[in-house]
Amino acid sequence: MSITGMSEQWVAARIKQKGDSKYIPWRSLKDAILTHLDVRKRLDVFALSIYGLVVFPKALGYVDEAVTNLFDRLDKKVTLIPVIFTETFRSLSACRRTGDGRFIECAQLLLAWFYSHFWKVDKVSYRVFFENYSPLKEIVATPRRDDISEEKWMVILQNLQEEDVEWRAPWLLPDEILYMCGNFNWVPLLGVCGAIGYAPLLVLRQYRSRQFIPATQGIANCEFSYKDDGYKKKIQKMSSAWKQTRRMRGLAVGPMITPKYNELWGKRINDNIPKIEETKQRKKQRAKRAEKEGKKERKKEKEKEKGKFKVLRFQAQLLMSCTSHCPRKERRKWTRSDSREIPVSKKNQCSIQHPK
Repeated sequence: MSITGMSEQWVAARIKQKGDSKYIPWRSLKDAILTHLDVRKRLDVFALSIYGLVVFPKALGYVDEAVTNLFDRLDKKVTLIPVIFTETFRSLSACRRTGDGRFIECAQLLLAWFYSHFWKVDKVSYRVFFENYSPLKEIVATPRRDDISEEKWMVILQNLQEEDVEWRAPWLLPDEILYMCGNFNWVPLLGVCGAIGYAPLLVLRQYRSRQFIPATQGIANCEFSYKDDGYKKKIQKMSSAWKQTRRMRGLAVGPMITPKYNELWGKRINDNIPKIEETKQRKKQRAKRAEKEGKKERKKEKEKEKGKFKVLRFQAQLLMSCTSHCPRKERRKWTRSDSREIPVSKKNQCSIQHPK
């Protein structure tokens, strides 16, 4: 964490092991923000917290160690945009494969994409595109709606029609499109915890270009985690591919979709969309797990309270037994001390020998 001015000793003393990853608690970073002598470093630690808690969230209230390593590279003019894309696509891909789970990356940026491309929601036109339009500013100004249930969102998304989606992103200027790297027929992306392949040729409509069927055979094998076997060789291969990039100019001539692509899209079947009944059942299962974990936490708290009560009761009994013999100073020693630190042989007797 050189960019934040924190030493390795400071990090080692505060880093926590959670599962198979290491994290830094937000509490420690918050203390550094409030107490660091260098104002610039305070801002750096605050920025690191935003990246770890909002942009790349992995565990609630903790910043992944991998995020700190990435943050240290910012002073070398490294852009985080491909990394954000990578982790977003990996999380969405995992949810799609399993048909369940939660999107654990930056939900705010994904919501910005929804606002930018969904022309209608529930058949009500709610926004108009302008050249100077900023989706982030609109999201901040839009009141948050918590009254839309998960089931209702599923109905809205499953019933979206092609005319409900605005494919032409207005802020993308007609320019060159990066579509290949090295021998890959797509763009390999390296993230914080893994890698994935992305084919820009699948979204040519966003570049105001004609959409056709691109070559994507083998793109699924491009996705892997940094914990998989042989991941270092794959990283090296992807990094070398970025030295040879290929670009094309986006030009729209005639219809936006080729006949073959339109035919392929009509045959496409997405059998990985969960039904509403299945979603309700999964919500009940998650609620049961949360309730079970809550009971365990409450049980631990009760045991802690019982332990504290036993200590206080022992001190009270000891104080009462010595009331008639011990001076006040001696009694104060017993009340201030912790009975767990007193030797067992001396727990039931005072340091002063009373006359029998």
